[in-house]
Amino acid sequence: MKSTTRIALLGVGLIGSSISLCIKKKYSEIRIIGWSDSLEELNGAKQAKVIDDYTLSLCEAVKNADIIFLCTPISVTLRLMNQLQQLKLKKNILITDVSSTKSQICREAQVIFSDNITFVGGHPMAGSHKTGFIAADSQLFENAYYIFTPNDEKSCEAIAKLKDLLSETHATFITLTPEIHDEITGKLSHMPHIIASGIVLEADDLIKNHPNAKKLAAGGFRDITRIASSGPRMWTDILLSNRDVLLQQLSEWQNRMSLVQNWLEKEDDKKLYQFFNHGKIVRNELPIHKEGAIPAFYDLFVNVPDDYGVIAEVTRILANHKISIINIKILETREDIFGVLQLTFRHELDMNKARIAIEQGTTYQCLTQEGSK
Repeated sequence: MKSTTRIALLGVGLIGSSISLCIKKKYSEIRIIGWSDSLEELNGAKQAKVIDDYTLSLCEAVKNADIIFLCTPISVTLRLMNQLQQLKLKKNILITDVSSTKSQICREAQVIFSDNITFVGGHPMAGSHKTGFIAADSQLFENAYYIFTPNDEKSCEAIAKLKDLLSETHATFITLTPEIHDEITGKLSHMPHIIASGIVLEADDLIKNHPNAKKLAAGGFRDITRIASSGPRMWTDILLSNRDVLLQQLSEWQNRMSLVQNWLEKEDDKKLYQFFNHGKIVRNELPIHKEGAIPAFYDLFVNVPDDYGVIAEVTRILANHKISIINIKILETREDIFGVLQLTFRHELDMNKARIAIEQGTTYQCLTQEGSK
């Protein structure tokens, strides 16, 4: 990578800021200029050393840039692409994005950008419960998939440059067509978000009639519908951008649920058993220690006595070792027996560090989410 490389980072949220940290980790000489419509956000990102400088002017941000990262919501990215086409950009500039859907973005890029511009669709499949530059994390993409969706031979060649630039993400790079990308993420990410939100709304109707149901929803139900807490603006954009794929997949889902309904009506225990057994087999064959379409969290289960100060003791150990947790929950506390403290981490490395620290500092047994020590 040339030492004079200048990067325009359009959007300094979680993904863009984390990408910037990864680039700066390997190439400290690269100058990264941030842009957004929030002066406060830009100033904060510079103070946090996520970017080297910033501007509220899109024209100034991309002036003399060698690479542009579009790290904004899909609707904003589409608007920015049209604006970039009207600006004077460096010859042979490379533009890439981080949008969760690719077909619409890549189609627009083919129409909008001239031959002097190389566009490569990109999608780092990672996220966090936190947002904004303040949550930027150079480890965010570790073990995650970073997907490229080239439009043509020219963009295929540019992928090698991006892989080198992004090597400190420690992500696994994959190349797919935009159409296949959207079909896969539609089924594995977008549909689950729709279903989770639908189930939560069903529960809300139940809670209105039976308030005690809210207490019962605090355990496993809350866990399996975690993704329903994702940002509504972002998911509205994603669904509309992947509209055709999701309409087909929703139809297929409704047909499958109609089959289940039919088996229930007929009390067909054989079909119902096959439905659950097939689901169990498929789920058990899925990869364990790998990020997928939905960002993974890592759970550590600590067997603790039901006694005063136990939670404070565990969290103090984690704080002393500078290990961050994103959630803590008591799964079981009954008199005279061990309870289970569930600690949730963003990174597998943090989970493993926590297990070692707790076991060295206490007599408590720790188990991972897969049930192993």
